[in-house]
Amino acid sequence: MERLFQTIILLGVIQGFIVSGLLFFSVKKRRANRFLAMLIFLLSMASFCLSGEYHQWFGFPWLRFFSQLVPLIVAMPLGPLMYFYIQSFTDPEFKLTPQRRRHFWPVVVDLVSPVAAIIFVVGVLLGVLKNHPQPWVIFIDTYNVYSDIPRWISLATYTGLSVRFLAAYKRSNPPGAGLRWLQQLTWLFAGFSAIWLVYLVPYVIPRYTDVMLDKFDWYPVYVPVTILIYWLGIKGYIISYQELVTAKKTETVLPESTTAPAVMLLKKAMEEDQLFLNAALTLQMVAQHTGLPSKTISAVLNQHLHKNFNEYVNGYRVNLFKEKLLQEEADQLTFTGMAYDCGFSSPATFQRVFKQLTGMSPSEFRKSALQTQKSTL
Repeated sequence: MERLFQTIILLGVIQGFIVSGLLFFSVKKRRANRFLAMLIFLLSMASFCLSGEYHQWFGFPWLRFFSQLVPLIVAMPLGPLMYFYIQSFTDPEFKLTPQRRRHFWPVVVDLVSPVAAIIFVVGVLLGVLKNHPQPWVIFIDTYNVYSDIPRWISLATYTGLSVRFLAAYKRSNPPGAGLRWLQQLTWLFAGFSAIWLVYLVPYVIPRYTDVMLDKFDWYPVYVPVTILIYWLGIKGYIISYQELVTAKKTETVLPESTTAPAVMLLKKAMEEDQLFLNAALTLQMVAQHTGLPSKTISAVLNQHLHKNFNEYVNGYRVNLFKEKLLQEEADQLTFTGMAYDCGFSSPATFQRVFKQLTGMSPSEFRKSALQTQKSTL
């Protein structure tokens, strides 16, 4: 039976690496598929590490040395990757803003063990530390046991956030194959989190740690991981292709009876409610605010206004910036400060968008506008 489990896990590793590569370089739903590719890749790397132990790939000293210094198990990003995959799948204009990147900062939890190993090796080579690895090995082994606690908490938390996000999305969008796939994904991860918790509780209790490993090994956790790899890879790749084909077949010109009210609601959301001031604004948030399906908003913007969501929102931000720039108190403010006040998430994004929409830099625009004002006086 053990041989069978080991073979299943190894085949999952091979498929995971292949499918993650196909998804990462796929042109279909490029941004969403890259999140899914990274999710599958990290699961496959963890299984690869376990397979290496089973098949004694790390028996050679230099490979063992490599496996200790390079983080092969990186689990903290799994939750954020799933959460952002779902958001980017439902929102074609989704972007990984600086605020969203902060969700990946807890990856430091996965880096403590390899960093400790590197410190020991470098310290010994420099003569700063004694070549006495036992305390370091004990620390790393102990840390690896308890680091699974924040890893589980992270995955369970983001699974809950994903379920809540899809519940809100379902209220303002018609059901479809894509929504069913995302709901299946979240419930599958919820089931895996439950299995992991059942294994984790006795595993982190010192007196039962070795008992769990001797009796069950890692099969109760990694066989479900392999199932996730199989299912995510095959179903994820198929669904992304089906969504693309379906979108092409069903793309129709919206009637005026749909377009006109939608344009008015979007205009009110931007001009009166000023949603564009939120730097983290997404298509889904506008859909919830206006009550319009996100697909309708995208279609209205593309067909009627000939803009995508980001271009539409950034247009309001740039216009507000231009107004602020020509006010008397603008001399006392920085461009960066005004850009943040107008809803931009970073100075680099502001500079790029402003030049795209105006054809000049903010300083050039202000100089030109002031010259025009003087010439008209």
